[in-house]
Amino acid sequence: MTFDFHTHSFFSDGVLSPIELIRRAHVAGYRAIAVTDHVGLADMESTIREVAKDCAMAEKYWGIKALPGVELTHVPAAAINDCARQAKTFGARIVVVHGETPVEPVEPGTNRAALMSSYVDVLAHPGFLTTEEAQIAVVNDIFLEVTARGGHCLTNGHVVKVGLAVGAKLLVNSDCHTPDNLLKEGFAAKVAQGAGIPVEILESVLLEHPMELLRRLEKAERKSN
Repeated sequence: MTFDFHTHSFFSDGVLSPIELIRRAHVAGYRAIAVTDHVGLADMESTIREVAKDCAMAEKYWGIKALPGVELTHVPAAAINDCARQAKTFGARIVVVHGETPVEPVEPGTNRAALMSSYVDVLAHPGFLTTEEAQIAVVNDIFLEVTARGGHCLTNGHVVKVGLAVGAKLLVNSDCHTPDNLLKEGFAAKVAQGAGIPVEILESVLLEHPMELLRRLEKAERKSN
């Protein structure tokens, strides 16, 4: 059973339509997938609206939990909270923020701004996350990503070390852009162990944390309806 809360369709820089992405995930054994295309304020509303159509269709006919969401990417740090709030208003069921990966020129302060927002659910590939930032993630109950994505994954070990030291909740996501990026059976466990997650807490990271996030998102959806 695989959960993946960070993937991309052709509405940003992925190669598949949302429905094909979800179909391939379903066939690969996914229990839940979030389609979280890169957005800023300009394209946020239209992207969420279009992705939500395929997510709803997939849930109806295939039974996979498919969540329309966004990844706020290279948004000014000071604007992250407002953009995240707006995304939820437009119908995003999950908000991921593109963290301070070591391989892109993300504005310093992005990690902290994301972790201070009550509208953010996951901080993706947070790079050289500080202990203080990890502690904020704990206080505000925001999940930290351990990523399978090349380049971004260079600091996975650091994220795991800092996150576990303060009791932060970790998630393994694919950051999928192409079909071969999807988490095949057993691969998420390899990513987790390769990043230094001990075997004894693998189930928590790969199953309990995703289920907790999914329950939280479903509860929020019921409240909004």
